[in-house]
Amino acid sequence: MENIALIESFSEFKDDKLIDRVTLMAILEDVFRNALKKKYGSDDNFDIIINPDKGDMEIWRRRIVVADDDLDLENEEITLTDARKIEPDFEIGEEVSEEVKLIDLGRRAILALRQNLISKIHEHDNTNLYKQFKDLIGEIYTAEVHHVRPRVVILVDDEGNEIVLPKEKQIPSDFFRKGDNVRGIIESVELKGNKPQIIMSRTADKFLEKLFEQEIPEVFDGLIMIKKVVRIPGEKAKVAVDSYDDRIDPVGACVGMKGSRIHGIVRELGNENIDVINYTSNLQLYITRALSPAKVSSVKIDEEKKRAEVFLKLEEVSKAIGRGGHNIKLAGLLTGYELDVIREGIALEEDDVELTEFSDEIDGWVIDEFAKIGLDTARSILNQDVADLVRRTDLEEETILEVIKILKEEFED
Repeated sequence: MENIALIESFSEFKDDKLIDRVTLMAILEDVFRNALKKKYGSDDNFDIIINPDKGDMEIWRRRIVVADDDLDLENEEITLTDARKIEPDFEIGEEVSEEVKLIDLGRRAILALRQNLISKIHEHDNTNLYKQFKDLIGEIYTAEVHHVRPRVVILVDDEGNEIVLPKEKQIPSDFFRKGDNVRGIIESVELKGNKPQIIMSRTADKFLEKLFEQEIPEVFDGLIMIKKVVRIPGEKAKVAVDSYDDRIDPVGACVGMKGSRIHGIVRELGNENIDVINYTSNLQLYITRALSPAKVSSVKIDEEKKRAEVFLKLEEVSKAIGRGGHNIKLAGLLTGYELDVIREGIALEEDDVELTEFSDEIDGWVIDEFAKIGLDTARSILNQDVADLVRRTDLEEETILEVIKILKEEFED
């Protein structure tokens, strides 16, 4: 195979892979130099001239003329007799330049050249893809559903890049069909062998933050700052916002008239309920706002233990805790404090008992779990449905049943 024919076959990669001319030349030269090193032991005395656009290439070998009786001939040397076969007037000590045809490398070497080229171009593509998506981590990205599997959705973008959306990164209500456009953030790029795996997430707090930037002009322009975002994906989220401009109402600007601005974000997140609150450095006020829609009577803070006792009237307790305990959990994540709900001014029933009285039989952390949802007496737990307690706390059903057994024995006695 002549040089020009081989280059023409190589040049197809330029169009197929959209590689720029300079990069293709560098890859081609690297491939050819590896082949020369393999055959001659060194490529230091070879000049490679490639023009992939025209489809031609030249390889020139430079050698110094030595005497015919020099038995220890090196790659960079040629005997006087062989030199004069190229040009009859060469003398010892002069430099000879001779063109090398690829056919001289042998058929096997030529096949290896092509295989090596394919490998180098894939490596180049993967390196560029890795760098491209590394720079996009934390940014919103849109791609089309290509394949839906039980544990993962495979997406493809406009350039044919494959993006992975794992089941655990999907909102529980998400349902995708082939051809659907999906938005999420690029959460990570991992190298699997030499190939980058691009991971998308729709459950990350950052996704909600970026949706605010995309949908609310004042956030995009920096007039309103997102101080913190916490989510239970598909269920509920809380977003703390602030503005240096006193003329701007950050909550009002984010929500819009009758929720017009935030509606698109809620819909994107599968009707996730979003509370937007004004950030403040006043911790008591911040905790109070974080527990909205409940009206808090007072807050007692233990900064050392990062805990706060929140006092509420009986009718406000369920609002503070929220469905499934979501409201109080998110308020705690938003403020960074563990929040204990204290029911205000409620006298114990005549035969009721504080839950702390059972600390010798019930672990303290279990008592704390019940207290988080406003249940701090024996009767308050016994009046609840077991399934509801499992849903509202982080306790196993077995643990809850054991607690109920202990409490019932107390009253039977």
